[in-house]
Amino acid sequence: MNNKFLGYCATVLLCTSVAVQAQQNDSIPVEQLDEVVVSDSRFNLKRENSGKTVIKITAAELERNQGRSVAEIINVKSGLELAGSRGRPGTTLGVFARGGRGSQVLVIIDGVRISDPSSFSREYDLRLLLAANIASIEIIKGAASTLYGTNAATAVINITTKKASDKPIAANFQSSVGTNQTSEDQNYNLSDFSNSAQINGTLGSFTYLVGFSNTYTNGISALVTTTDEEDDYSNLSTDIKLGYKFSNALSVQVYGSQTKLRTQFDETFGFVDAPYQLTIEQNRVGVSSIYKYNQGSLNLNGAYTDYNSDNVSGFPSVFKANNVVLDVYNKYNFNDRFYTVLGLNYLNDKAEASAEQEFTIIDPYANVVYVSPFGLNINTGFRINNHSEYGSNLVYNVNPSFTFKMEDSYVKVLSSYATSYITPSLAQLFGDFGANPNLEPEDNRTIEGGVEYGHKTQLRLSALYFNRKEENFITFDENFMSINSENTIDAQGVEVELDWQPLNELRLSANYTYTERKGDNAIRIPKHKINSSLSYTISKRTNAAVNYSLTGDRLDTDFGTFTDIDLPSFSLVDLYFSHEIIPGTLKFFLSANNIFNESYTEVIGFSTKGRNIRGGININL
Repeated sequence: MNNKFLGYCATVLLCTSVAVQAQQNDSIPVEQLDEVVVSDSRFNLKRENSGKTVIKITAAELERNQGRSVAEIINVKSGLELAGSRGRPGTTLGVFARGGRGSQVLVIIDGVRISDPSSFSREYDLRLLLAANIASIEIIKGAASTLYGTNAATAVINITTKKASDKPIAANFQSSVGTNQTSEDQNYNLSDFSNSAQINGTLGSFTYLVGFSNTYTNGISALVTTTDEEDDYSNLSTDIKLGYKFSNALSVQVYGSQTKLRTQFDETFGFVDAPYQLTIEQNRVGVSSIYKYNQGSLNLNGAYTDYNSDNVSGFPSVFKANNVVLDVYNKYNFNDRFYTVLGLNYLNDKAEASAEQEFTIIDPYANVVYVSPFGLNINTGFRINNHSEYGSNLVYNVNPSFTFKMEDSYVKVLSSYATSYITPSLAQLFGDFGANPNLEPEDNRTIEGGVEYGHKTQLRLSALYFNRKEENFITFDENFMSINSENTIDAQGVEVELDWQPLNELRLSANYTYTERKGDNAIRIPKHKINSSLSYTISKRTNAAVNYSLTGDRLDTDFGTFTDIDLPSFSLVDLYFSHEIIPGTLKFFLSANNIFNESYTEVIGFSTKGRNIRGGININL
């Protein structure tokens, strides 16, 4: 690992030297770092006025990661570890945010929470999302149950899909092809294919978007075995959006999507090849409307989602589930000082295995943001969770911050105290495996404190400490029945982030996360994690970047022997290059991942990727 780290340092120094010596004839506009964040308040607030640590993944960053999965893109952000994201596409993912588990992370798509009621922990399967359909991602770290409800205990991943162009007709086409190979089998066969096409536009008051995307991979076995067997993975997604602007005040959009996922996998008991297969079909329809008045707006977001999954394995199962989500809220801005949200959220989950089960949650909530003229910012609110099985429960947050403003920069001191409440899933309460109708909800409380420095055009540096306590979290007894643990989980850590643009052509982004979890064996959660990216604009048309990641030591459980195993740290280096052949119309990219062909274990028994290359094009018409 040390040799690879030194190699990375040499690459960084080389790029920096080239950047300093390069002569640019073109004037390149500087990207502003005082971006606007939305997710922590539902208002467009400058980052300096936000008391939360919000990560924003822009459309430009998504384009630089063309061909990568959503999980791979998110995994390089501070405080997050997505186990399985570096392995064969289609591997089951575990989302660990700030030392938590998947049930504590909430995924929102176009303003509507999304989760599979038939899954054991109600977490959303990120394999169902293709990055080609996404316009931007905001990630709120820490408890956000006040605005977003149950499950938002460690992070909220707020995803916005692509919108229609202002032109009467526009189109985008993406296509890429690459290898999919382990470090031990460097055959360089092309076996990873991704394509997408979107046609969209605006005709008077009417907007439309129709999109199609698919990905297919082969070449790697799901498990590390002695045979040459390969397990494939495919995802096919279709989207349609139709909108109408009735007036300057009222607009309505309806949408529908279908995703079909198929992945092959092997037998994990004994780690042997097997002809197993999982298919998932997700169908979703929704509506989004906004009525604007004076300094406020009345908003409605709602969706119906249907899930069908078929697991063909040694323990075959078929699951059918659906849910309805409605979120109605009023936003009002008092003279750019007080920002208020009053809302009501409705959720109905249904799942069918041997019998159909359901529960309903109705949550009224309120949130207030105060931005003072002298630097004080306060974000506070509460939510009353009314559950058909568990009655009422109150969650709240208090998030003060203070900003010291200077001419071109600011220093922000922030803190937060928040509670969250996670109710058991239908599978945990009434499912066919390990169900326990006597489970109690999980309680969480999170404390944060940190400081951030931001310069308008050059630098953003932040450091934050978090401390979270979990009580009544759900685990298993010796008979694999779901139970509330008697232990208390204490998770704490530090996150440091840097975004620095010393030259117009050069940009460095880096983050470091330290995580400590006490109360259980904290499997697959690295104590130390580093990510960095150095990008260089060679010309208006050409960009290059080198990325480095270090995943520290962690534990994993060998379920063959039910013992915990220490997994050693590993580091990966990736390269990226892009060139606009026709400015604004045709772009070509080439990427190389794990260029030193590092061999490592991410999850015991599961395959991981070695050196891989990918090339592709992006066409805008």
